[in-house]
Amino acid sequence: MNRILVIDDDRELCALIRHTVLQESIEAECCHFGRVGLEKLKSNEYQLIILDVMMPGFDGFHTLEQIRKESCIPVLMFTAKNDSFSKVRGLRNGADDYMTKPFVMEELLARIISLIRRYTMFNRNGNEAKTLNYDGLIIDLDTRSFTTEKGTFELPPKEFDLLLFCAKNQGRIMTKQQIYEKVWGEPYVYDDSNIMSVISRLRKKLETDPGNPKYIQTVKGIGYRFNKEV
Repeated sequence: MNRILVIDDDRELCALIRHTVLQESIEAECCHFGRVGLEKLKSNEYQLIILDVMMPGFDGFHTLEQIRKESCIPVLMFTAKNDSFSKVRGLRNGADDYMTKPFVMEELLARIISLIRRYTMFNRNGNEAKTLNYDGLIIDLDTRSFTTEKGTFELPPKEFDLLLFCAKNQGRIMTKQQIYEKVWGEPYVYDDSNIMSVISRLRKKLETDPGNPKYIQTVKGIGYRFNKEV
């Protein structure tokens, strides 16, 4: 059974989430403080974390920063309605997805299932190469990590999926819609903040000079292209 960790001080919402995901054979463990959640993450195995931004004491942003120092587990953040700042900050700090309160439980469940599936079941053809090599960049499909002269780094699900999608389409211009629908698995809704945040985080890890990227290049007004010369 898959297990998720819900870190939210809204006890009624936590109970509702626990009841909802159990119908899909997903076990939810809940806690109401960021520090408690971090302790649970050290001693238990989960496939997803749901994290609220607004919590007493150690808020969601600080909790996310600590999670990303130790783990690449998918993180879905809850933000207040129309709080664009929190959405962007969360995505830039390593969140994989976000939802605004209030929300429909069916949509939350769909996103939970999608994130868990991407994290635990990275499907690839048995005859496919286990590593991809691009002039100083090695992408390992088994460990979902990459290696450059800066070292070896594991990536959160969205970052790895986006990198792999672009790399496998080397030289082709991929529109933002194509990237979003492939990596997020949802219809494109013309909200580019998700894509831009993931690209920004990737470049900081991949590139010697993120402002002049060697691998994932911007095609102004269209999307991105993985450099065909590497």
